[in-house]
Amino acid sequence: MRAALAALLFGASTPFAAQIARETNPFTLAGLLYLGAAIAVLPGTVTRRPDPAALRRGAGRLAVAVVVGGAAGPVLLALGLQHASAANASLLLNLELVFTVALAALVFREHIGPRVATGAVLVGAASLILTGPGATAGLRLGAVLIAAACVCWAIDNSVTAELDELAPAHITFAKGLVAGTANTVIGLLAAPAPAPPVVGAALLIGALGYGLSITLWVAGARDLGAARAQVVFATAPFLGAVVAWTVLAEPVRVPTVIALVVAAIGVALVSGSDHVHAHAHDATVHDHEHVHDDDHHDHTHEDGFTGRHQHPHEHGTVRHSHPHVPDLHHRHVH
Repeated sequence: MRAALAALLFGASTPFAAQIARETNPFTLAGLLYLGAAIAVLPGTVTRRPDPAALRRGAGRLAVAVVVGGAAGPVLLALGLQHASAANASLLLNLELVFTVALAALVFREHIGPRVATGAVLVGAASLILTGPGATAGLRLGAVLIAAACVCWAIDNSVTAELDELAPAHITFAKGLVAGTANTVIGLLAAPAPAPPVVGAALLIGALGYGLSITLWVAGARDLGAARAQVVFATAPFLGAVVAWTVLAEPVRVPTVIALVVAAIGVALVSGSDHVHAHAHDATVHDHEHVHDDDHHDHTHEDGFTGRHQHPHEHGTVRHSHPHVPDLHHRHVH
């Protein structure tokens, strides 16, 4: 559910970001989007500060997320939006799914399975349809830049899905504050500041489409695993294309429609990709959101509280068999 809501927010934001990309320095736009994200999650960051020891343990992975996902990725997207229509740019963002699945399988050893792999291939094929015969040189350049942004976010996805030392709001705030400030400063040094209405629009888009969206995605990825959460998130580009056609009145082109259908089939293939086998869990201590209705969270609370909550907790050694996906508790090798 949270990954789906993240997709809804991000998908709706892309066409509107494309509208202001052509009149704003890419660094300034990227910086403002992520500063907006930091503002959106500031209340949650203030009310629940990160544990210093947990922050030290996750510092390396958090730095990767800030630099690659918060700084480099948004700038590459802003550059790509200058060369691609809002609908095409939205669908090209599905490449984030392809690269996330590839990294999750090859680097992070996350279990993928044939349905996920086939779905990723179809999504990649949809992007090739967009940039095939008849595509302009500008669209192809935009596609390369957006694909590079997707590589950055795939790395970010795989790292933050396992960053259980910090709450999702803390991760989003760090990315927004550090990367957003750095990119905004670079942009303002390179070009005049955009008009106040553009600044306000960028901050609002960033708050909803990046701040709330990223926070929800990180929480969802911990429940589903990076690859599967990204599959749910891959519905965002479809919404972006629909917004571009209906709200922004972009013309509907045949290659875009074909690409949308192929990508939709790929996303649908990945549904229901859980699996079951005997597996073992080593003892561990970590901090993440959870409920007490599964086999992994049987600790008790003095006040009897059992709803969704977050706190440091311990898992003992256990071996069992049940349907699962590669979530925070099931990153074992197959």
